[in-house]
Amino acid sequence: MPKQVDHQARREAIAHALWRVVDEQGWSKATMREVAREAGVSLGQLQHYFSSRAEMLTFGVECASEETTRRIGEQLEELSQPPHPRDALRVILGEMLPLHPGARATSRMHAAYVLEAMHDAALAEQVSQGMRTGRAMVEQLIRDAVYEGHIRADCDAAIETDLVLALTGLAPLLELNVIEPSAALTAIDRHLERLFDQSS
Repeated sequence: MPKQVDHQARREAIAHALWRVVDEQGWSKATMREVAREAGVSLGQLQHYFSSRAEMLTFGVECASEETTRRIGEQLEELSQPPHPRDALRVILGEMLPLHPGARATSRMHAAYVLEAMHDAALAEQVSQGMRTGRAMVEQLIRDAVYEGHIRADCDAAIETDLVLALTGLAPLLELNVIEPSAALTAIDRHLERLFDQSS
């Protein structure tokens, strides 16, 4: 049993090394050799855990998603209970955008994942399924908000889900300093105010 824990810890250490390389140098520089160097292991040791770059990326993104989920959970716990769905959506969107170092690293990992998936059919299916799952969770949150009377009953939850998730498209504007984080948060707040405005 202890040996299995060591293996998992090593895999996670490699995943974190991958995050750092992608965050600081970009996905194109995240070769297995460079990630091994960053993780402080030999290339052979890294290949013992991951047989390919795509496999390493998949595990790295899974770890990044778990980290994002953890941060979202911690922030939701700080809100009034149960949290208002508008506040929950704001937290979720805030963690999906590169608004702080942790979210920036995971955002860049997901961007690399999508780019790699465009040229790998098996990876594309994994990425697509993950996105469908995430989208379904947001849509359910919006449907619950409609049912509870926080959003107008005539709202089309599917369309509103797509519009909410479209806000994650602000990521490249933030990464390239086209807009400031405050502008992204203002856009999120303005959109959520309109969505939850019962007078419209």
